[in-house]
Amino acid sequence: MSTLSITGTGLGSQLTDLMNADTIEPGSDPSYQICKTIYLYHPLGGKMVDGPVKLAQSQPRTISIPNGPEEKVREAFLSEWGRLKCDEHIAAVMTNVRTYGIGTIIFGAPKVPTDSPIELTELPELDLYFNVLDPLNTAGSLVLNQDPNSPDYQKVQGVAVAGQPYHRSRACVVMNENPVYIAFTSSSFGFVGRSVFQRALFPLKSFIQSMLTDDLVALKAGAVVAKMKPAGSIVSNLMQKATDIKRGLLQQAQTGNVISISETESIETLDMTNVNMAMSESRKNILENIASAADMPAKLLNGETFAEGFGEGTEDAKAVARYIENLRGTMSDLYRFFDVIVQYRAWNPAFYAAIQAEFPEYADVDFNTAFYQWKNSFTAAWPSFLIEPESEKVKVEDIKFKAIVSLLEILLPQSDPDNKARIVQWAADNMNENKLMFTSPLEIDAQAMADYEPPQPMMEPSAPEPEPKGERPL
Repeated sequence: MSTLSITGTGLGSQLTDLMNADTIEPGSDPSYQICKTIYLYHPLGGKMVDGPVKLAQSQPRTISIPNGPEEKVREAFLSEWGRLKCDEHIAAVMTNVRTYGIGTIIFGAPKVPTDSPIELTELPELDLYFNVLDPLNTAGSLVLNQDPNSPDYQKVQGVAVAGQPYHRSRACVVMNENPVYIAFTSSSFGFVGRSVFQRALFPLKSFIQSMLTDDLVALKAGAVVAKMKPAGSIVSNLMQKATDIKRGLLQQAQTGNVISISETESIETLDMTNVNMAMSESRKNILENIASAADMPAKLLNGETFAEGFGEGTEDAKAVARYIENLRGTMSDLYRFFDVIVQYRAWNPAFYAAIQAEFPEYADVDFNTAFYQWKNSFTAAWPSFLIEPESEKVKVEDIKFKAIVSLLEILLPQSDPDNKARIVQWAADNMNENKLMFTSPLEIDAQAMADYEPPQPMMEPSAPEPEPKGERPL
């Protein structure tokens, strides 16, 4: 068998070099450059890194601030969240986390030294910037201490970029998986987390070979095999030209044409039945190996659609939902990091002045008291990734409504006016959460209900006593 070798040209690529790397074997440790090459050029690189993060962020968090004018406060928070592009920054950090094993984000302001803390109360007046750093930017500062007796054992103490330190309060570091004792991660330049490509490096290399097989099959699938009767033991120039003419007519033949061949000749295509079966099975196994090595559901890689929706509760859907919920847990530090920044910028003194003008009950409440009431009652929860059908949601809300009514029937008859008002207010608050069954909120003045005294029924005049029977006195 002969081979064609082309050297000294620009036909090579980083992905081709990865495929031809004989040093990549099962258990090989990917370097920083290999991880970057896989993410940038490998067909599965972006799917393994960005795909799960996009799914995790496909549903917005449910923001709740019950101790305050919730609608206004929530609207201000979400508006500032979008203005700072927090979701985009979090997604960029998670790209580095999953690609290399560690990712970092820092924030600062012009003319503020990077090694100094920024007072939270000053955040509304500052022009903030956010920088997402990869391991090459922070190399040397995030190696992590491996002394088991040290207080900072395997803990991040600070971040430095090109020798310039950043205060701990101005940086958030996230790792993919926990660090292992004296297990150096080449892609992260430290004893830190690991890339999602680390265990899947060898099958990722095999997947490139399957792509070459696909290309080869596509090239050969259109080949036509013509079994023609030879011209004889002695082929004259005339017979050779006749054969060439017949092959040319065969090459030009298409739908609607008629060609003639002898009874002993036949025209066929390459039989690739067995090749197709082996190729499909091999590709499927490679994808499953990659998914297993990256600890992620195979359906997120092989592109298969779910036979049933996420609301049906199939095992495949449950596996994907559990995986996304775990990923959201990894992202929680980043969301808490941005929550605090957004709260101080959104709920600033100017915003509070507008709240005091609109809500008279806050006229005598100072800014710090109101701010910490909102901040302490702030909750942000992810909705379930298994989306229930509307019919099932209505059933759940109907059960909740019946439970509220039953509780009212039990407590109201034996409660004093103050507690009756509190019970009815509680029932109204819970019913207002049910947006599926009740679109308009139920507003009740609890104090007026507690002070209300029903009118007493008027006494009817008594009837005159009947006179005794008998003679009337004169």
